Amino acid sequence: MCSNKCWQGLFSLLILSGLCSPMSVQAEDLEPRRWAHLPINTNFLGAGYASTKADIDFDPVLKIEEAEATLDTWVAKYIRTFELFDKSARIGVAQGYQKGHWTGILDGEAASTSRDGATDTLVRFAVNLYGSPPLEGKEFVAYRKANPNETIVGAGISVQLPTGDYMSDKLINLGTNRYTLRPQIGAIHTRGQWSFESTARAVIYFDNDDFYGGKKLENDPLYVLSGHLIYTHRPGIWGSISAAYDYGAKPTVDGVEKDSRKEELLFAASVGIPINRHLGVKLGYIGSRTQRTTGVDTDSFVIGMSGYW
Repeated sequence: MCSNKCWQGLFSLLILSGLCSPMSVQAEDLEPRRWAHLPINTNFLGAGYASTKADIDFDPVLKIEEAEATLDTWVAKYIRTFELFDKSARIGVAQGYQKGHWTGILDGEAASTSRDGATDTLVRFAVNLYGSPPLEGKEFVAYRKANPNETIVGAGISVQLPTGDYMSDKLINLGTNRYTLRPQIGAIHTRGQWSFESTARAVIYFDNDDFYGGKKLENDPLYVLSGHLIYTHRPGIWGSISAAYDYGAKPTVDGVEKDSRKEELLFAASVGIPINRHLGVKLGYIGSRTQRTTGVDTDSFVIGMSGYW
């Protein structure tokens, strides 16, 4: 068994490095069609499951080997579209439940821990500033048929609420115990059956004043740029490939900076298949690879179902 010192050494490094954050922003960063034209006054409801495995690499002098994490995540999401100042807008909320298991070897001693519970709630508001007039019903269908080529520019903000399970005497938690803001701007250009979408985003972290041991955890902003190439075979059937790059989020604990800035390349592939007119299934893969000598590599497989009315 791993001693108390061993546990603290291993898992404090995981947390301070940002390598095992249970509410990764990967899914949001690599979600295609976020700026697509949608009919107003429509409700969208979805649920999904993701299986994630992570391999974690530390500096050899730390004598941490075979560090891994496995996560099972279930998420429910609701989106409502509406008209705002003659623009198409939407607001959504997502809530997850997660089971995670972390393992590693420090100085030859095995360490492991598990968690399960609610993750932080995510709320997103977005408005399309250019293109995509606010339409519904037959007017929306007629507009889409008459405009196979369209450019849309939008802006939005996501707020991560500190609602997830959190224990201040534990280093591994499913909640973050702090607010996080994600202002974003994006555009999508559609030409026939092909679309290219891009989003620039900043992740702004509030402070966690009740970090492990009564400490204060701060992070510099994280900057993310993502792009998606989307092919729509016909309404409801589509496929996409995606890539993103993030940089930043350097942590500070009680005023002491930690040399563990994030720098990652992310990539994904998705396909959407309709079940009927109002119900569809999405299958996907999301991966990340650290661009530093230490960091985390993840692989996630996702399945989801969504419907609208």
